[in-house]
This record gives sequence, C-alpha cells and structure tokens, in this order.
Amino acid sequence: MQDEESYIEKLKEDKVEFLQLQFTDIIGSVKSLTIPHNRFEDVIYNGVMFDGSSIVGYKQIENSDMKAVPELSSYTILTNENYAGKTVRFICKIFNPDGTRFEGDPRYILERQVERLSKENKRINIGPELEYFIFNQDEEGEATIEPSDYGGYFDKEPLDRSFTVKQEIIRKLEGLNYFPEASHHEVAYGQHEIDVKYSDAITMADRIIMIKSVVKETANEYGYYATFMPKPIKGVNGNGMHVHQSIFSGDENLFYKESTKHGLSDYAMHYLGGLLKNVKSSSLVLASTVNSYKRLIPGYEAPVYIAWANRNRSALVRIPSAAPKGKRLELRYPDSAGNQYLQFAAIIGMGLDGIENKIDPPDSIEKNIFEMNEEERKKYGIESMPASLGQAIAAFKESSLMKEIFGDYIYNNLIRIKENEWANFRQYVTDWEINRYLDIY
Repeated sequence: MQDEESYIEKLKEDKVEFLQLQFTDIIGSVKSLTIPHNRFEDVIYNGVMFDGSSIVGYKQIENSDMKAVPELSSYTILTNENYAGKTVRFICKIFNPDGTRFEGDPRYILERQVERLSKENKRINIGPELEYFIFNQDEEGEATIEPSDYGGYFDKEPLDRSFTVKQEIIRKLEGLNYFPEASHHEVAYGQHEIDVKYSDAITMADRIIMIKSVVKETANEYGYYATFMPKPIKGVNGNGMHVHQSIFSGDENLFYKESTKHGLSDYAMHYLGGLLKNVKSSSLVLASTVNSYKRLIPGYEAPVYIAWANRNRSALVRIPSAAPKGKRLELRYPDSAGNQYLQFAAIIGMGLDGIENKIDPPDSIEKNIFEMNEEERKKYGIESMPASLGQAIAAFKESSLMKEIFGDYIYNNLIRIKENEWANFRQYVTDWEINRYLDIY
C-alpha cells in the first residue's frame, strides 16, 4: 500500500480539492465521477462502486454493480480555470464486485495486447495525428457547421482566425506534460490538426481522452465549437486520426534495418503484413460510425484501398522518411470518433498476428491509387475497405482474430450495438432523399 500512501500525500501537497475519475464506455464516450476531498483516501485505496447498467456495453440491470479503481500513474492536474477548485484526473480500471477485471473494460482489452509485448521486454509506441474542425456558434451559443475561418493547409492569421485558440490548446497540453509537437491548419476551411509526441499505447489512449476535452473546452472559451466528427460537412475533407507506430526493445527500434529497400526489418514487414491482411475486419473499430464512411470515399485524401507505400499518401499504410529511431508505420485509415483503447488493441493484435505467423505484405504501391481504374487496382491486387458501417459489421463478424483480440463480451456487444446503429440509420429518411425523390415520384 506504499504507492497509495504516496499518492494521498501528493494530493495533500498539491492542495487538490476534487478528483475526476474517468473511463470510457464501449463506443468511446468518456464517463466521469467527481469525488470530494473527504473521500480521497477511501477512493485511492478501494475505488468507487457505480451502476454499470447505465454505461453502454457494460452490465445488465440485474447484475450491475461495478467498481472503478484509479490508475495512480495517470495522475493529472487539470488546467481548466473554470473548475471550482484544484482538480486531479485519474483514468480508472473497471472491476467486478468480486475483484476480477471486467472483461468489457476497453482499457483492459488494450492492456492484454500490450502485455503480449511487455512479456518479451518490448513496447509499442503510438503517435496520433488528431484532426478536428472549429466551427462558429450561433447567437444562442449552439454549434453550427459554419467554419471559424477560411484558411487552407498550413495557413495562419488572418486567414486562420482560430490561431489563438490553437496556441492556447498547445499551452494547456504543455501544462499537462503531453509534449505537443505541432499544430497547423488542415485542408478544409476551419479544419486543424494537433500532433503530440509518441508514447506507449496505453498512455496515449489515456491522453487522447484529455486532448479531445482540452480542444473542445478551449474552443468554447473563445466562443467557438470544436468537433472530431469524421465528416461534418459534405464536399470537403473529413477528420482522420493517422496512427504512427513502432516497436522497441530497450533503445532499439525493431522496425528498422538499414540494408533493406525501405529501411524496414523483417519484424516490421511481418507486422505490416498482419495489418494489411486483417485491416478490413477491423474497420468496425477503426471507423466505427455511420458518418465515418462519408469521410472514407475517393477524392478527399482518405485511404480506402488496402495497400502500403513509402511516400504515396493514397495508400492505407505509409512508411514516413525518418532516422533509424524514428522508423515507423503510419496507418492512415482510422478516425478518432471511436474508442482509442479498442482501436489500438486492434492495431496491435493485427500486427502481432503478422509477426507470429510471418505474414509477408504484398509489394508496395508508389503510384497514386486514387487515379487508378478498377482494372488497374485488380492488376495490382488492391482490395477496397468496407464502404459502409453495414459492410464493416459483416467483415467484423467473419473474423476469428477480432473475436480473439476483444474477447466474447466486447466482440458480441460491439456487433449488437453497431447492428442497432446501422438499422436505425437505414430506417431514417434524409433530407437528400426528400429533395431528390418527393417531386419526381
């Protein structure tokens, strides 16, 4: 209990008044419990009970008692100046009442994949590129889809009128020791990207929860609205989350080998082979909403074809130019609207399947795949990713690897929840249909 004692002392030294205990439901929504000062010691030692039947993908009402236990290493002093008192955030692990880990805790699923590497004294580093829009609010303070600026890629003031918002986001992330590396305007009006320094997979998934919160809170403070929704506006680029990844043993980057064509080791090539072989079945997790597939269409730089390349940004996986320590794979398909614990678990699980089964990837494609016709893609053996949530569900249901990665509980719940979402969408009559068909028929 020495660890618990040291954190209780730390809370006293930092003069903390409130705790925020956070975890995610199965679809990635953040859940939070606020704990007052008088309960700190009890919560640090014992966690806190809550009703799991109210959380999407957790327990049924007849068996709903669950416990959230703070992950002490996730201790983070929050920077929001609007809080009533100094507040510390803990990410939580979720347990059953009998003390066993809850098999539906998304963080637990990622922990299990990471443990496969840590048993071999290896770690996977993850570096995401998070894209988002900043929109104006209306007179009542409600969100619109009117861009906050009319700048383009890498533009700054006066075209990028939300330049100050982005500076404040960087300042806050620096205050959290999240090591932001860059922030810049993206292609579409009002669209931006924030990059933070890589970290191990679990820490990065924990941090993305906070990064998205900081972006949204800061935009609101300046009278704007920020969203990570994959495709909020028709006819412009959508929001993705490119995921850079590499595996290290100590200080050695296991993905690098100088003498090869692309600087990739056999270990990296097999990891890449596993990604490309299994990625179609993971689409339900990497692009988890109906709206995700409005982003994933040809013509807006979002990759929809299963291929890899060195410089070619039309491929699903790219190998960025980098020094030996920085040699990595960049998976360009996911968006951040899903659950990052499950997304990273799927990515790691697919890569390790390639390593364990020595799966070789196909040859790289350095031509612009977007400009190829169907016959050319067929010639190169390039398949397409699912074109809708319905197709993604079907691919997920056919995959024994996805079931192995997520376990029966989350695997079956994901299918149930997403089949309901898809059914609801299919029943919905859109404005496009009314405008298109009402007068004709």
